[in-house]
Formats: sequence, structure tokens, C-alpha cells
Amino acid sequence: MADLLGARRRRIAPAAVLLTVLAMSACTGGTIDPATQFNRVDVAVGDDLSTSLQALLDEAVALSGSSGGVAGVWAPWAGEWQGSSGSVSFEEGAPAVTPETRFHMAAVTTEITCTILLRLVDEGSVALDDEVTKYVDWIPGLDGITLEQLCRHTSGLPDYYPALRTHFLRNPERIWPAGELVASGLAMSRVGPPGEQWSYSRTGVLLLSLALERTTGRSWNDLAKQYVLGPLGLDDTELPSPEDTVHDDALGAYSASVAQDGTVDCAVVLDDSKQSSSIGGAAAGAVTTLDDLHRLSEAFATGSLISEQSLRERWEPTPLGGDTPAWQRWGIGGAQYGPMRGSAGEAPGAITAAFTDPESGLTVAVALNNSTSGDAFVREVAFALASIGSKAPPAPDHEQPLVELPWSLEQATAKMHELAKCPTATDAAAETTAGG
Repeated sequence: MADLLGARRRRIAPAAVLLTVLAMSACTGGTIDPATQFNRVDVAVGDDLSTSLQALLDEAVALSGSSGGVAGVWAPWAGEWQGSSGSVSFEEGAPAVTPETRFHMAAVTTEITCTILLRLVDEGSVALDDEVTKYVDWIPGLDGITLEQLCRHTSGLPDYYPALRTHFLRNPERIWPAGELVASGLAMSRVGPPGEQWSYSRTGVLLLSLALERTTGRSWNDLAKQYVLGPLGLDDTELPSPEDTVHDDALGAYSASVAQDGTVDCAVVLDDSKQSSSIGGAAAGAVTTLDDLHRLSEAFATGSLISEQSLRERWEPTPLGGDTPAWQRWGIGGAQYGPMRGSAGEAPGAITAAFTDPESGLTVAVALNNSTSGDAFVREVAFALASIGSKAPPAPDHEQPLVELPWSLEQATAKMHELAKCPTATDAAAETTAGG
């Protein structure tokens, strides 16, 4: 059956794409800076705006039950703000979080994986309408699923994460082979036939990574370095080795105890700071910094790493269905909410979000180290940051753009309070136990 877009995809002429990428690199001293197109003001935002943004971050840390968090807002016409709140862990004497503190990228990792796909499409190495069975021929039951559907989450494959969340939270150091997680997803009931229905699926993204690694004969880290991290100069972003479970220089990771039926026990906080990246892998396992996430978000939204045709393909909208508002839709590897493009996601003990408006350049990013309230919570935090940032007064000789967000600050903060499951205003963190 035809996919939601109804059209077969063709390969892009690789020579034209190569010339475009080389030209961009030449203009930026070997790396591509997506912000150059926005005539950015390289100053800090005013004190009033900074105070409002810091207060929102502090509130988000408390509401989420985190020990700490980081956030940034970049408004090219006005300046930037980077803030931090709390400590890296709940341990006594833990160091304070700083804007340079590394953190788990969570499901925003998918943006890198799907950008690798589009870079390979631009080269002519693969095509969006290639069926995954062309590259992953050892796993049965994948007929009719295309590479594009894996990034659009229209493959019909269920997400392995919800069913295994309790196992991940209670045994975060276990190493999970990607094939085992894919098999767990395939063992569940299908959401629907390929191409008919949107449903978020880490299973599909892990399957895509297996396909790309098989066809290129290279690891995810190698592909990411060549096609995304290297060109953008993201030196602090990586997918750690699955065996490397200690991240002393990063935000810790916590979650309230969650029963198999989803019931949350806020009195017991699980420490998932020592965890294997294999839990999320190419879908949700990378670590990064605020500066790196800022640049990645800009590149993802504006398409600065890919051809014009791939950019059109990426943001050709996939409706989310049901009662979802029309201003919420999906592209290849990420979402679009009004004018803001990007992702919000969860990993054990971590929730992270980053969004960019490709017209004005407004970018927001936030990372918190308690995953209990889920990705919807951190998305609303990002929405609230965007609401404040969109009204930043312009610097001299700059004009304030009209950024039309389909939500208000009041709506976003009200939603934050509604979604907060274990705020630290209670004594939710009173009892902390080891993740295993």
C-alpha cells in the first residue's frame, strides 16, 4: 500500500550535493555554522529576560523532580541565554550544574541518525523508498517497510521502550544488543500496515541504524562523525560504548519507581546515572552539551547539511492523526510544532528537547535529569522557553521578527504543572536507591 505521502522517492544527483556541501564548508573554515544565515547578535540577552528564563528553568527542575538541569535560548535578533540549575546528582556535595555540563541526548539522538540517512540519499548510496529488507535480510516480517518510514515513524512497528521501561530503569547497566531490542519490538502487535499510520517507534530507528551500518560497513559513530558531527564541529557529542556506563562529567539520571502497569511511586527514586547507551542506541543513546545541541538543532531545522530536495522531503508533513492539532506534524526524524522544528524525548532518567524556527532562528534547548514526567513534560518546558524568547526585544540595528507560536506561555506552564508527576516540592527524593 502507498505510504502517507503517496509518492516514490528518487535519488539526488550526488555531484550537485557535493558541490553545495563543499561550498558551505569553505565559507566556515571547515565546519558549517547554521547560525550564519540569521545575522546573529553575539551578546547576552537583557537582565529581565534572563531572570524570567532562569526562573522557568528552576521551576522545571523542581516540577520534574530533577537534581539539576540546563537550558538555552538563542534569539539571533536579541542575543542568547544559557542557564543551569541545581546539582549534577542527588549525592551530598555533588557539584553544581553549569552550561558546559554534558547530558543524555535521549531521543533527540534520532535527528543524527535520520540526517545520516538523508546524507546517504544525497550521495546516491541509498534511496528513501528502498525497502529495509534490501539491507536487513536476516530479520523476517519487514516486507513493505521503507527506510523513510522508519524515520517518519509510519512503519507500523511498535516502540520497544514502553514495554521494557521498567527493566531499563531497574537494570540500567545491562548491555542490550540492537537486534534484541528490535526483536522485542517485532514481537509486539503491529500498529498497522506500513505507511498508513504514525506511531513513534525507537524500534524503527534502531532498525534503520542496522540497515545503514550494513550497507556502508561502518559503525554509527563513524557515520555520525563524517556526515553530522564533523561538519558541524560537534566535538562533545558521541554515542558512548555500551560498556562505558560511567559518565562522571554528565548530569546524573533518575526516575521514580515505575510498576509494570505504569503506576509511579514518587517515594522511591531510582538512580540510573550508570547506564549503557545500548538502551537507546542510535535512537536515544547519545550524550552532548548545550552548545552542541544548539548547533545540531539549527542544522536539523534549516537543512544546512542536506540538499534542498532532501530538506523538502524532510519537512513534507506527516499528520499525527486522531485529535492532534493540525499545527503538530512529523517529518523525517523530527517534529514540527507551529514554526518550531526539532525533538523532545526520553531516556532512562533523562528528558531532553531542542527546537528551532528556521525563519527567525529562534532556538531553545533544555535537559533535565529525571524522566518520570516524560517527554511531553520537557516539550512543554521548551515551548515555555520559546514563548519567552520569541518576545526578546531586539538589539540596536535589528528588528524583532514575528514568531507566531500556537501556544502561550501561560498554556505551556499550565501544562508543565499538569504533567509533573513527582515535583521535588514533595519529599519525592527522600529515598534514593540504586538502579539495579
